[in-house]
Amino acid sequence: MKNAVFFLAFLFFHTIGFSQETEIKYDEKLAKSLNADEYGMKKYVFCLLKSGNNTTASKEERKKLFEGHMANIGKLAKEGKLALAGPFMENDRNYRGIYIFNVETVEEAKKLVETDPAIKANLLEPELTPWYCSAALQEIPKMHDKIAKTKM
Repeated sequence: MKNAVFFLAFLFFHTIGFSQETEIKYDEKLAKSLNADEYGMKKYVFCLLKSGNNTTASKEERKKLFEGHMANIGKLAKEGKLALAGPFMENDRNYRGIYIFNVETVEEAKKLVETDPAIKANLLEPELTPWYCSAALQEIPKMHDKIAKTKM
């Protein structure tokens, strides 16, 4: 009986603790600056980069094209057009990496992928699709600069 009373008291206080509303810390100025909707979300374009059909580029050409690829990533990130980019680890699906473009339409994203030398040379093939995610995602590049000791 003592254990049952203890359990009910524990359950009661535990439930009260979790049922109370947590304070919402909505920042209207920040939400507007990130173009967030009422849910804190916004439209992006997700780009899956797959291996392209160019298998004849020399090692030297590939190196130069991928240097341009990395420079283009930096440029688009500084312009605020690229919220996120990164390579996939080795896999059996031909997936090479992703871009998440901070634009609302696939047409806008197509113009941006056309600036990538590795895509132009068909070393990489982009697959674009609209995506809906937290507007805070576009803050990652600023945070990344604070945690990266060495630049890529």
